[in-house]
Amino acid sequence: MKPKSKILIVAGSDSSGGAGIQADIKTITSLGGYAMTAITAITSQNSTGVKSIVPISPKEISKQIEFTSQDIKPNTIKIGMLGSAKVIEAVLKSLKKIKIKKIILDPVMVAKDGTKLINHKAIEILKKKLIKKATLITPNIPEAEILTNIKIKKHKDMIYAANILLKLGAKNVLIKGGHLPYKIMKDVFVNKKEIAIFKNNKILTRHTHGTGCTLSSAIATYYSCGKTLKKSCDMAIKYVNHAIVTRPKYGKGYGPINHLNTIIVSKKFR
Repeated sequence: MKPKSKILIVAGSDSSGGAGIQADIKTITSLGGYAMTAITAITSQNSTGVKSIVPISPKEISKQIEFTSQDIKPNTIKIGMLGSAKVIEAVLKSLKKIKIKKIILDPVMVAKDGTKLINHKAIEILKKKLIKKATLITPNIPEAEILTNIKIKKHKDMIYAANILLKLGAKNVLIKGGHLPYKIMKDVFVNKKEIAIFKNNKILTRHTHGTGCTLSSAIATYYSCGKTLKKSCDMAIKYVNHAIVTRPKYGKGYGPINHLNTIIVSKKFR
């Protein structure tokens, strides 16, 4: 199987393999893409929580982005955990140099166990500068609340928050509705021309580690292959839902999902 497209991931590493760079690589590979990376931080974590975070210097992050792209130019860039204002500024400068138009931004702010992954100054720069560079931003409800300074309790609030993000300069917004206490989960896609709501039955399980990273990488992969942004969101949501349904049930806490759910192994290799 030959890769259909090239995706550069700018994100943090997850030693447990369920989220971050590891989840991104698995997702992109299983969907037929070629994954490249610029690691922003090294974390020691497992399904029960984050033990430590070691940031990579902004200069080294820029080198990874620029030197990689000089040789193998990505079709799409997926951005995840950034951590600090200096890192965001470095990424912005590198994006300006490599001139990639398709950018999927997952504004990672808090780990599943509640560990804060970004500081206040970085959030402000993300709001003022980075959002404007992204083709799509994919916050969950807690992240959308931080970015918009409103409380989201209903699906109408999600649409209202998305419109605030559009006013901040976002081109397209996908707010994920998994944190709301409803049996039917709604993910809301909004831009200046349309509103689309993707409905799915909520899967009750603690094995949801890395769903946000996985979703944004899946969107980046489908989008890089020529699908429309709306269709890419729809297909990526279905991929993540199936990955949750087929979860391997690893770990004592928030376990990983099954990134390999799209792969069918030939009988002769079984």
